[in-house]
Amino acid sequence: MRVSTAQFYFQNSQQLTSKQSNVNDQMGYLSSGKRVLTAKDDAVAYGTLAGYKDELANIEKYKRNITQAENRNSLQDNAFANAENMMQELKRIFTQANNGTLSSDDLVSLAEQAKNSQSQLLDIANTKDETGGYIFAGFQTHKEPFSLQLDNTVTYQGDSGIRQLQIAKNVFVETNQPGDLAFAKIANDIGDFGTNYINNSSGFSVNNATVVDPSSYDTTTNPPNYKLSFSAPNDLTVTDGNGAVVVPSAPYVAGQTIAFNGVEVQLSGNPLPGDEVDLYPQQEVNIFSTIKAAIDWMASGSTPANPLQHEVDYAHILSQLDQGLNHLTTRRSESGIRLQLIDSQANNHADTELTLASGKSNIEDLDFAKAVANFEQSKVALQAAQQSFVQVKDLNLFNFI
Repeated sequence: MRVSTAQFYFQNSQQLTSKQSNVNDQMGYLSSGKRVLTAKDDAVAYGTLAGYKDELANIEKYKRNITQAENRNSLQDNAFANAENMMQELKRIFTQANNGTLSSDDLVSLAEQAKNSQSQLLDIANTKDETGGYIFAGFQTHKEPFSLQLDNTVTYQGDSGIRQLQIAKNVFVETNQPGDLAFAKIANDIGDFGTNYINNSSGFSVNNATVVDPSSYDTTTNPPNYKLSFSAPNDLTVTDGNGAVVVPSAPYVAGQTIAFNGVEVQLSGNPLPGDEVDLYPQQEVNIFSTIKAAIDWMASGSTPANPLQHEVDYAHILSQLDQGLNHLTTRRSESGIRLQLIDSQANNHADTELTLASGKSNIEDLDFAKAVANFEQSKVALQAAQQSFVQVKDLNLFNFI
């Protein structure tokens, strides 16, 4: 068979290229430590590795979210812990103020201490995270959520938004608690209504005012505010916000339950003729409103205009401070529950990541002894092909004459 010069060079070039490619492949395996670099190495293994890599990439994403979620909830946990301490201090000051031996100056001094605690609690409610965003502002992280007004009331300027991060395939964790939920929506200690004592000559108080039958609570026909009025000899009349009578005048027996329009009211004490109290809807109380009430109570001095009402107010404010403290504890517990979930999921990811990494390693890791042997074989084959080409290309007919 006749072999042309061009064909000779082409065939040898192809052979050398193939041998060199084999050497390069073996070098790639050795340098990477992997036996499967492309689909041509092992199509089935390569497809399986793609699944492993996708799962490991997802875990990395979840781990980043876990870190962020843990930071946010830890920050809230610390904030609520500090807030609890402030509320304990406010309770201590307020309890100390209910001492008949204190002068008006003493009470004013205690009120100033309470204002300092109020300012510290306000700073806690306006806590920022590492990015400069307010943690209790809902979605309005750029806006300071709580603002002290000139009349010492505190207004909330955030929203009720709750942010979430995905920390596993079907697991989401909340990363914030909006300020209204954290500090403004404190359960009213007497139920569903607030009180406004128009006249209280007996020291009676509203212990409970609750909507017990929502289906009968008709605010259109008998709108709040409800007025409870006592007249001689000891009769009670209840009127609604329009002045319509919902409970006709009848003798009141101390301790009895007053029921009307789906509402039940319980009083303590024995009201006297002329005593009146208004009930207005209020299921939740802003914690700062309670603190302001405590400060105002102390600032009124040792000789209040109505000592009996003053004591009624004290008992109500103290009970509401307890409600506020309990609420903060509950909110802190919520952060703790989330941190437990985050910690549990982080451990799950660590275990899963270890299993996936082991499976991935079993498929793609290189047997270095075998790889070195293959590399040496490929290198020898390349060298042999090169030497053969050098010797053969210089042969011609004159070598045989």
